[in-house]
Amino acid sequence: MLSKPISQASLNASATQPTPGGGSGIDLRNLDPQVRPQDDFYRYVNGKWLQATQIPADRSEVSVFSTLEDTEQEALRALVEDAATDATTSAALSRRKIGDLFGGFMDTAQLERQGLRPLEAELARIERLQDKSAIPAHLAHYNAIGVRTVYATQVGQDARDSTKYAVGVEQSGLGLPDRDYYLQNDAKLTQIRGCYREHIEKLLRLAGVANAAADARAVLLLETHIAQAQWTKVENRDPVRTYNKVALVDLAALMPGFDWHSYLAAADLAGRIDYVIVSQPSYLAALAKLVHETELCVWQAYFRSQLLAAFAPYLSQAFVDEHFAFYGTVLNGIPVNRPRWKRGVALVNRCLGESLGQLYVEKYFPPESKTRMLALVDNLLAAYRASIATLDWMGPQTKQEAQTKIAKLVTKIGYPDKWRDYSKLTVKPDDPLGNTLRANGFENDRQLNKIGKPVDHSEWDMTPPTVNAYYDTSLNDINFPAGILQPPFYDRTQDDAVNYGHIGAVIGHELTHGFDDEGRKFDAKGNLSDWWTADDLKNFTARTDCLVNEYSGFTAVDDVKVNGKLTLGENTADNGGLLLAFMAYMQRAKDAHLDINAKVNGFTGPQRFYIGFAQNYCSNERPEAIRSLALQDPHSPDPIRVIGTIANQPGFAAAFGCKKPTPMVPANSCRVW
Repeated sequence: MLSKPISQASLNASATQPTPGGGSGIDLRNLDPQVRPQDDFYRYVNGKWLQATQIPADRSEVSVFSTLEDTEQEALRALVEDAATDATTSAALSRRKIGDLFGGFMDTAQLERQGLRPLEAELARIERLQDKSAIPAHLAHYNAIGVRTVYATQVGQDARDSTKYAVGVEQSGLGLPDRDYYLQNDAKLTQIRGCYREHIEKLLRLAGVANAAADARAVLLLETHIAQAQWTKVENRDPVRTYNKVALVDLAALMPGFDWHSYLAAADLAGRIDYVIVSQPSYLAALAKLVHETELCVWQAYFRSQLLAAFAPYLSQAFVDEHFAFYGTVLNGIPVNRPRWKRGVALVNRCLGESLGQLYVEKYFPPESKTRMLALVDNLLAAYRASIATLDWMGPQTKQEAQTKIAKLVTKIGYPDKWRDYSKLTVKPDDPLGNTLRANGFENDRQLNKIGKPVDHSEWDMTPPTVNAYYDTSLNDINFPAGILQPPFYDRTQDDAVNYGHIGAVIGHELTHGFDDEGRKFDAKGNLSDWWTADDLKNFTARTDCLVNEYSGFTAVDDVKVNGKLTLGENTADNGGLLLAFMAYMQRAKDAHLDINAKVNGFTGPQRFYIGFAQNYCSNERPEAIRSLALQDPHSPDPIRVIGTIANQPGFAAAFGCKKPTPMVPANSCRVW
């Protein structure tokens, strides 16, 4: 994946937004001449923008990503509002559903009248739990309606047999972002835990729970025990270690005393599967003991808190405000919630994303954009093939397997070949929370219906308007939604140097994910497979260890260091992706007889290429958000994504006339691909 989640990111409509400068495709107004390129390329490229740009009150950051996302949201707003006001009987069913979903969410007067009534049936279900034997079926229900609980089940490709779907079981259940929030005892996290307990208590009080304070303490203690049993995010990055095929008949031995028969029946899985893939076996074993030792009343308090956390944004204003006060302000330092219309657009994109995406593509993504992107990707693929062929640390056997994987890689641009059918999803204009529940149930049923069917290679995990991209290890494909194929990342009016620096680096990033420390464990067919010789694996590990050590030396914020092991995959993709993009640009310039030394607004082609890349990650971010992301996000902070990557680029020194050793041109650098 290219970027961290950006739902909290935005930019106000100010003149500080990066825009093409004098036809060069890069914003030269942002450059800080007081900083030398070889000392800090990130601040050299973005320094004036960083000084001038304020973070809006409703955001955790302001960035190039959020700028484009704001543009996308305004476009989507026009589409959904048009659908909401379309009263014609001839309006397409999908448009009516988009309009009803958005309109119902925007009807705050109705939400105030309803109060907690939309959740009364769910709260009553918790009250009816008579003993702990009912917990497995309750967990199945929560998995189906989108409420976080102690483990999650999902349908996906079997990592050892990518031709079929399997059901996976993985740890879950924490209201804080990661286990470390419960287990580390520094002052900041201790403070956050206290705020979290208060937040649970306030939610429970809003729901009319008399003993809210005691229940909140019990819930926090229970979640702490859950966290103690969970695996770390670094451990969970290992696809081999997290692949544990367990026959259904053996689940009882893994979780003694836990009624899996009840869970499977309630989850509509009984008789449809004969095994599951367990990501963290030791966690499930510890969970069985925790279920046995924890009183039913505590589990009921936990279920209430998770239910309220899941649906507070869709209830009356008091619930909305309390949810945001913790997850927005405490965790990310955001003073003000996003405008309601933006939250409404996000809801439509989540629940009816491909119907909305179809409208978006028709208006904002012409066919020629897809054609040009496919050609650009082909150039990056050619660069990757050339790069692998010339590696001095990889032997011929592994090189051949790598080339085969590239040859079988599939490129998906813009939008799906076939659009998702939402005809079975009921949307009612007077039932906003019910719409969310039904949308979650619809998606759960859609996933369950995959079982026993051929793998759908045309499916997307992101909606077309999404400002992001991703690589899928089991499908061995790269996916670029139409949302990110817009200026500044891709601009049809700009020259190759700019586009290769912007979107070329994005393409290279996703390609490299197929060969990072996780992706390299999957073969050309998308199966977990050990296709590396022992010597080549040793050489690969030495090079990735170099990146781990390099990035672990960076400070994210205050006393929080970057976790080089957690961010290894994304750092590998950043480094390899930029190198591939530069190779492809140079080859493109050669084939098209372009003069790379010709200057546009004072900069050569290679210089504009690297400036374009550095402006991809131009951002100002709140310290609270940086701290939160550093503890859980596999991406390095944006400034480090630039300076860490540039320091390892062999073409940078020549482009800017820099000599070793300087921060951006060190005596020794890291290179994997």
